[in-house]
Amino acid sequence: MRQQDMERNIVIIGNGVAGITAARFIRKNSYDRITVISSESDHFFSRTALMYIYMGHMTYQDTKPYEDWFWTKNRIDLIRDRVVAVDTDARRLEMGSGKPVSYDVLIIASGSQSNKFGWPGQDLRGVQGLYSLEDLEEMERQTVDISRAVVVGGGLIGIEMAEMLHSRHIPVTFLVRERSYMDYLLPAEESAIVDAEIRAHQIDLRLSTELAEITGNDAGHVNGVMTNHGERIECGFVGLTSGVRPNVGFLKGSAIELDRGVLVNDRFQTSADDVYAIGDCAQFIDPTVAHRPIEQLWYTARKHGKTVARTICGSPTRYERGAFFNSAKFFTLEYQTYGDIRSDLPDTQETLLWHNRSGRRLVRINFDSESRRVVGFNAFGVRLRHEVCEKWLLEGAVVDRVLPQLSLADFDPECAEWRLASAAAAINYSG
Repeated sequence: MRQQDMERNIVIIGNGVAGITAARFIRKNSYDRITVISSESDHFFSRTALMYIYMGHMTYQDTKPYEDWFWTKNRIDLIRDRVVAVDTDARRLEMGSGKPVSYDVLIIASGSQSNKFGWPGQDLRGVQGLYSLEDLEEMERQTVDISRAVVVGGGLIGIEMAEMLHSRHIPVTFLVRERSYMDYLLPAEESAIVDAEIRAHQIDLRLSTELAEITGNDAGHVNGVMTNHGERIECGFVGLTSGVRPNVGFLKGSAIELDRGVLVNDRFQTSADDVYAIGDCAQFIDPTVAHRPIEQLWYTARKHGKTVARTICGSPTRYERGAFFNSAKFFTLEYQTYGDIRSDLPDTQETLLWHNRSGRRLVRINFDSESRRVVGFNAFGVRLRHEVCEKWLLEGAVVDRVLPQLSLADFDPECAEWRLASAAAAINYSG
């Protein structure tokens, strides 16, 4: 049999990190034809870098990890179009352009879209979320010569949008429903650090405050918001950043089973033959497979892509996420979290906490009370080595062993010794 007779037609919907990782690893291990479809952009770019384009630190070209010739050289075809429906019986995609695309194997990596909760005025001009390149371009147009912006939603995208607007000297009011920033996720000490960081950058942070209504002028453009406390705030732009949801609307009516996302097993197989789903749009049927049924993180998207590529290339592989990890930057404050750190400490766990006098550096270690195995780390203003923390968590290292070796995890070589040694001493003392 000739090589071309063995080739399958593998189509990937979405050119984000999950879809592109799958394409790269399938190419490394097969001669299959690969086609990536995206309505958002011609080429893969770093979505997490969008904010730096707006802030003037990068250009769009800087956010592309691969040169434009990479795709032709690696025989990965790119289609700029929008999928409007999937016919799994005919193995065909219906496209916005009217030109259908056939497949032998389909990978759905269609990502997320911003949440809207039916607020009055949410469809006015100057009201938007921030997820896609189109969102960024719209934000560029809508924030010219405005005197104030309001950002709604106390998650990571909200604080990023506040920082973006602040970088252009636009006064920002930040409405956060919770009593402290991300207190549903962060312990009280960490949440308080972020509150202080936001206010230190002159952001008008309104805690325990919700959006009630967005108002507009006769031209259909936003001119203010009303809060749940009855206060009116004049503004020319409203950022809605109350989370995202899987982008799966185009799959409704298909034979692919959906819940909030595309339902998959631990090999990312959907209910339809030879159809897989990965990244933000995938939802595990068994919620114990991952930290959450829907994982919307950059590093897990890469793991999804690698895992599904192995399965498609003939080595069926179950997904193993490893130790949970996430990182973020709140203005000038770096944050890392590993393993199981909850906002409220479970009765079965104990915590050791160190922070410096300025309150801008913090290390937390949680461990199981009975076994003394470390279950998680939080770090603010201190960068920890991923491989060291992950190794301790996966091998079940006990806290009595981790503490004396804590400097091994410090990522910053210029001040590693004293800083984490001090942290260990303080933690030992307080513990």
